[in-house]
Amino acid sequence: MYIGDPINCVRIFNEKEVDELCFLDISEKRHLDGPQFDLLAEIASECFMPLSYGGGVSSLEIAKELTFIGFEKIIINSAAYTNPVLVKNLANKFGSSAVVGSIDVKKNWRGKEGVYINSGQEKIAFTPEAWARELEFRGVGEIMINSIDKDGEMTGYDFALIERIVRSVSVPVIAAGGASSMGDFRKAVNSCGASAVSAGAMFVYYGKHRAVLITYPNQSERSGF
Repeated sequence: MYIGDPINCVRIFNEKEVDELCFLDISEKRHLDGPQFDLLAEIASECFMPLSYGGGVSSLEIAKELTFIGFEKIIINSAAYTNPVLVKNLANKFGSSAVVGSIDVKKNWRGKEGVYINSGQEKIAFTPEAWARELEFRGVGEIMINSIDKDGEMTGYDFALIERIVRSVSVPVIAAGGASSMGDFRKAVNSCGASAVSAGAMFVYYGKHRAVLITYPNQSERSGF
């Protein structure tokens, strides 16, 4: 669903004192052309908070350009699998703390769980736990675990999945996919052990008809973490 002009959205998030913004380009076009550097540079110039980016980061040169225009963290998903040395090269260049390994998980019609790349189109031969451990071994400083089935549904995170990933690695884990309330945030952190939480739909949709209304919890609401 179209939310609005990205620069205007960034300005609203600035006003609401968002902790960090994560941009993930899941379009097919970026596989061919790479990141939209002009747009990302404009976004970075407007942001008052730390920025991370993922989508089409397939080389060290692309990552260098992203950091040059103002992105502090690089998120790697498909390329971590298709280019096995990329994570190590990024960690050596920018430090592990600047490299986030993103894992997309979904279930097939039988309910069997798998790890997917290429915008959820291609399954790879790793369990979520095994892939998380492999990414940590290669040098990522954080793991973002996302449930494709829950992404955008606002029905709550896949808490069991989050907990399993937390137990599998020693690096911080970011929960993604399905957040619907502050209670989901607290459960992911306090019960499952996630170091951070993320949300998209929860911050831009309002009510059962999903009207577009950009919101963000204030400082007192976030103080429970």
